[in-house]
Amino acid sequence: MKTRRSIGALFVFILMTGGGCAHVVSKDVRNQVDEGITFRQVFQSPDAYKGKVVVWGGVIINMTHQKEGTLVEVLQKPLEMDGQPEDVDRSEGRFLAFHKGFLDDALFAKGRTITVAGEVIGSRKMPIGEIEYTYPFITTREVYLWPERSKERYVPYWYYPGWYDPWWDPWYGPWGYRYPWRR
Repeated sequence: MKTRRSIGALFVFILMTGGGCAHVVSKDVRNQVDEGITFRQVFQSPDAYKGKVVVWGGVIINMTHQKEGTLVEVLQKPLEMDGQPEDVDRSEGRFLAFHKGFLDDALFAKGRTITVAGEVIGSRKMPIGEIEYTYPFITTREVYLWPERSKERYVPYWYYPGWYDPWWDPWYGPWGYRYPWRR
């Protein structure tokens, strides 16, 4: 009876924690994605991967509204298991995602993280400052805007203010005896 409860509790725990890692891209689109294709491969020769479905993510750099839709310039970041871009100072480049529809730049603002599932169309050259940059270019099937992360960093242990020492017992005092008036 006790082992049955333990197994039941373990099963409930696995279900509860596994649900928190659900991917933000639908299963139908993820089934079309070729997992063997990396961002670097598409970045090096975008025309070779035309028609392939990819899931990429990163930080929004710029948005341009056009009659046909919205063009989003994204700094690529590696994705976590749930599809969220990692908060790292590492990237393999930039890409352009074209969304057929309006994405409000008040919500999809510069610096926000985004995950995009879409089809590789090829490449597009655009200037960055004085250089010509070749972007991998995709049309979106699904777009997910991640909630803003807190800017605060938490200390991994409880912080005690300078005036309080949890290991100093006021009854013993710094002298090592219990009551100073009972020497």
